Amino acid sequence: MSEQYLIDNSAWARLWSSALPEARRADIADAITDRRMHVCLPFLLEAGYSARGVADYGDLMRTLRSLPYAPLGEDAEERALELQADLVASGHHRLPPVDLLIAAIAERNGLTVLHCDKDFDLIRERTSATLSAEWLAPPTTFS
Repeated sequence: MSEQYLIDNSAWARLWSSALPEARRADIADAITDRRMHVCLPFLLEAGYSARGVADYGDLMRTLRSLPYAPLGEDAEERALELQADLVASGHHRLPPVDLLIAAIAERNGLTVLHCDKDFDLIRERTSATLSAEWLAPPTTFS
């Protein structure tokens, strides 16, 4: 079965970068077309924050809300708090709350986070998360 993704804003913002290899861009386009790319409320809020105005916001939300939606839900809310507690115990609790929510939503919905953000590696390494996460491209691609 093909991978099911939950996109993070760090990856979304780089999808059209000329630094992203064409083959990878095609793979992601296929995931979107095949409805294997999901969105969630924290991502939608982050993406909307980046809109350049009313028209851009409307176009962006129409596009993003046409993708499959992964709900936040009470269980993901609780899981995000557990992940933060794990990070506090390991001395690494200063991660953005949005990343914890996205990690919890992905874990609870059986999705792989598609990202360009080392915080998801830290969540996997320093918490009890069974999180599947994948870099859009190697970390040095967009430096």
